[in-house]
Amino acid sequence: MRVALFITCFNDTLFPQTGRAVVTLLERLGCEVDFPQAQTCCGQMHVNTGYQERGLALARRFERVFADAEVVVSPSASCVAYLRANGAGLDGRLAELTEFLVDGLRVEDVGATFPHRVTLHPTCHSVRMMRIGDRPQRLLERVRGIDLVELEDAAVCCGFGGTFSVKNADTSMAMLSDKLSHVLNSGAEVCTAADNSCLLHIGGALRHQRSGVRVMHLAEILAST
Repeated sequence: MRVALFITCFNDTLFPQTGRAVVTLLERLGCEVDFPQAQTCCGQMHVNTGYQERGLALARRFERVFADAEVVVSPSASCVAYLRANGAGLDGRLAELTEFLVDGLRVEDVGATFPHRVTLHPTCHSVRMMRIGDRPQRLLERVRGIDLVELEDAAVCCGFGGTFSVKNADTSMAMLSDKLSHVLNSGAEVCTAADNSCLLHIGGALRHQRSGVRVMHLAEILAST
């Protein structure tokens, strides 16, 4: 299968290792991966901040850039949810990574090995808008050597919410404090999620506290051998 990777501006700018991990993972599973150079921001940040016209123009651009793709895969539930909600789902050809692996390729064991203690933070967009369900959990459970531990109040928001964390900093930090307590209480070495936006928020606080707990996108764990 030929897959077009929509990396998202957030990952491309701040987390290039996630994009490399997605390519490694998909190629291991027999996919041929394209990366359209003309791709840009999907427009989610603009719309969420009140710039509706500019954001939707970027969603229309996304449709044009990926118009000929057999399937488009992205390691960001929030961007996929935004595009689908604004008519840019490419007639069902746009998929979030775990959705594509489990439903598209029909695999749960991706051949990964990761001998570390890991806890999963299910992100708001994946849980509430994408209805991803337990797909990330099922993929992680099949990773060899992993010690997957439960995160208390896992589905509660971490407080990021894009520009919410800037406009409502005090509320955001209070929510983050609760999330950090649960991550630390889990005893995990690694906190993972299907969206790097949440991991940026959580990871920054973990580093600030010198906790020793690191964050990794789910794709990086699934690409590990």
